[in-house]
Amino acid sequence: MSEMNVNQVLAQMRAMSLEAGGKPQASETAGNADFAAMLKQSIDSVNDTQQTAGKMTNAFETGDSSVSLAEVMVATQKASVSFQAMVQVRNKLVEAYKDVMNMPM
Repeated sequence: MSEMNVNQVLAQMRAMSLEAGGKPQASETAGNADFAAMLKQSIDSVNDTQQTAGKMTNAFETGDSSVSLAEVMVATQKASVSFQAMVQVRNKLVEAYKDVMNMPM
């Protein structure tokens, strides 16, 4: 598996959030992004994507004619990819935390 750059993943998650209709925070546009707020926004974006995919899946399963199988599959794959990216970011953060904690004082 290739090494993932955390900053690139976070940038991609921000871009996905903007595509999904989210608005950039004022601190992000100023370049002084608060890491905790940015991480929370990314997690919320992943959650929203998963909730949307779940609702579309339920609508399709109940026979709603306004939802096609293709839309359900695309939404499900978006949710899966965004969740996998979030897991990779979490793994990198845990790894960085362990490295910091193992540093000699």
